[in-house]
Amino acid sequence: MRGNQQQSLWSQIERKCLSLLQQSKTRANLLQIHAFMLRNALETNPNLFTKFIATCSSIALLAPLYDPLAGIVHARRMFDHRPHRDDAFLCNSMIKAYVGMRQYSESFALYRDLRRNTSFTPDSFTFSVLAKSCALNMAIWEGQEIHSHVVAVGFGLDLYAATALVDMYAKFGKMDCARKLFDEMIDRSQVSWTALIGGYVRSGDMDNAGKLFDQMIEKDSAAFNTMIDAYVKLGDMCSARKLFDEMPERSVVSWTIMIYGYSSNGNLDSARSLFDAMPEKNLFSWNAMISGYCQNKQPYEALKLFHEMQSTTSLEPDEVTIVSVLPAIADLGALDLGGWVHRFVRRKKLDKATNVGTALIDMYAKCGEIVKARGVFDNMPEKETASWNALINGFAINGRAKEALGLFMEMNHKGFKPNEITMIGVLSACNHSGLVEEGKRWFKAMEEFGLTPKIEHYGCMVDLLGRAGCLQEAEKLMESMPYEANGIILSSFLFACGYSKDVARSERVLKEAIKMEAWNDGNYIMLRNLYANEKRWKEADEVKGLMRRNGVKKEAGCSAIEVDSRVWEFVAGIECIQNGRPFILS
Repeated sequence: MRGNQQQSLWSQIERKCLSLLQQSKTRANLLQIHAFMLRNALETNPNLFTKFIATCSSIALLAPLYDPLAGIVHARRMFDHRPHRDDAFLCNSMIKAYVGMRQYSESFALYRDLRRNTSFTPDSFTFSVLAKSCALNMAIWEGQEIHSHVVAVGFGLDLYAATALVDMYAKFGKMDCARKLFDEMIDRSQVSWTALIGGYVRSGDMDNAGKLFDQMIEKDSAAFNTMIDAYVKLGDMCSARKLFDEMPERSVVSWTIMIYGYSSNGNLDSARSLFDAMPEKNLFSWNAMISGYCQNKQPYEALKLFHEMQSTTSLEPDEVTIVSVLPAIADLGALDLGGWVHRFVRRKKLDKATNVGTALIDMYAKCGEIVKARGVFDNMPEKETASWNALINGFAINGRAKEALGLFMEMNHKGFKPNEITMIGVLSACNHSGLVEEGKRWFKAMEEFGLTPKIEHYGCMVDLLGRAGCLQEAEKLMESMPYEANGIILSSFLFACGYSKDVARSERVLKEAIKMEAWNDGNYIMLRNLYANEKRWKEADEVKGLMRRNGVKKEAGCSAIEVDSRVWEFVAGIECIQNGRPFILS
């Protein structure tokens, strides 16, 4: 309001400067505008000066490759030489700029400096921003200090300051303090209610969250979304859907939360039904549905939807889209499409993001292009453990155990601590290349890295020993491990028995495997083929009969290839060829 009133009195040159600030998108623009302001003495206009401070921090967010803190440092340098030292609007803007740049300690230090060295008088906005800063930084001591200042200055009953404090204590997990403040409030907004409900949800107290939600007279979409999101994360889609259906007005966020929830629970039909019914979709909605297909092993549908987004909307893929769609490309071996995505990523400078680089490594490795995977890895400006894991596993699945183990040693040398996934990659590399002794060595070394072998690691070792013909040693490992053998391990060991033509052991293992996975056709077929190779036709027919009694049918073989950016799917025994839309993207 203050800014609007004073803008009507601004000169033409001040209006021109404001227009330039609103259009500024680069550091060079900002420095030119700064020179323009100094030349025309425009820094004496506190509103214009405040707009310049805010623009400095936003430029840093728009240009992350340039030093992200340079903008805020420049803003602070100007702020320290400001002509209006005690202007609350200007001081609040500088504090807010620090919070926007996640410089939480600096925001609080500035507030203390202003109180100590100037006549600055904080208002409710000051305390709201500082409470948010403390909550985001989990600065409990500073938060309590701010609370005492709020009371001392006389803003204890102010709606905005009190709501910010409720939210702060809720994010600290101090629900008793949050509830006490909430109960003492004379006026409460929908934001106040939602802040406390969100606190109860985060602390896992759904009973109090539900009671408070029911007591809320006017529920807005934010309150509904908080409760729906809580039920989704608990896997309670019935309660989530009930609230969703009760909503008087649904936002894009509401629809997207439900799509994510159904996808996470494997109910893709309901997720797609909601997606198609959405009156308005944004990039988050498309990402949620694409990711849902990928997570539920439907890569073909994921790529179809990705193509639909590209061809029917003006939305551009972001990091989340790329990371969601690359696993689908890898599953189908759609290397041409993967190459297009990589070129798009480079053009949009998304390849600097660690998660995107890791996903590209994984995609190229699974498509057999391990040299390109290594190239992406080498060009990553920053790496995390997941990046090393992706390439180690990539070398493993491409049968390059020497490179996988060499990379693992390099990873340790550079100070990256291996995790459980790293060790699965290492053991898989030994497995694919038959390095039994090397596999045993690294399996035992897990304790040295502070890692406890999980069932997946035991599964790798059972498979490694089984493939090497060490059936007795593999069986002993299965019996001694602190987990019950799952269907994957039993199937792996069963196939190892088949390779070694150990009929007696195969028969015993199949009985255990059927108890866990009676539907797994591969187990029956392995033993049937083993009997057939031994010309034991009666036993082979008995296995076929067992399959019929258990309702097991041999799954049709299926493969997919990419020709001219079109993915073709072939199913054994079906004359027609199911093909997707051409994924030709520009």
